[in-house]
Amino acid sequence: MVGVNVNNQSKVILDLAVSLDGYIEGPNGEVDWCIMDPEMNFNTFLKQISAIIYGRKSYDLWGNYKPQLGNAENGDDTMWQEIHSKQKYVFTHQKSLVSANAEYIHSEDMVVSLDKIKAQQTKDIWLYGGSSIITSFINNNLIDEYRLSIHPVVLGSGKPLFEHLTDRVNLIHVETNTYQSGVVQLIYNKNKSL
Repeated sequence: MVGVNVNNQSKVILDLAVSLDGYIEGPNGEVDWCIMDPEMNFNTFLKQISAIIYGRKSYDLWGNYKPQLGNAENGDDTMWQEIHSKQKYVFTHQKSLVSANAEYIHSEDMVVSLDKIKAQQTKDIWLYGGSSIITSFINNNLIDEYRLSIHPVVLGSGKPLFEHLTDRVNLIHVETNTYQSGVVQLIYNKNKSL
């Protein structure tokens, strides 16, 4: 069953919206093409996690984001309150950054720091992004589950999901979910036998 932590060790889950042509942002950083389909039950995923990992740029953009007033009917307020209730870790190349809302970790210490984070968490960990931190996690084989929601849009250009990978990544298909909005969610686990 997806999302159940059978061995009581926190998993790192990459949960991400992707365009049909493989982009996670448009050419100007836009994400307005992402469909927040209630059928996808994103709040269930949020209850499954206790922490979020960001790269510094993504944290600067989204780590303290507040929805515009009047979006409560879309559930944005509740969703963002749930997101902001999680422990936040920011991996960065800059040193000596401090925040009351997040723990900054130097990227050189990624593997050791992630082991400590996993040991501290009671639930799974969401790898939020951006693309540099995702690439580093993939190249270091640190992602346990890939939850990619493919959106019915072709952007033509932008920030690609998979870029600068050092090796092939073999995954095990777990589940496919198709939604009325046209979003198709693909869920894969890391192939531990390789």
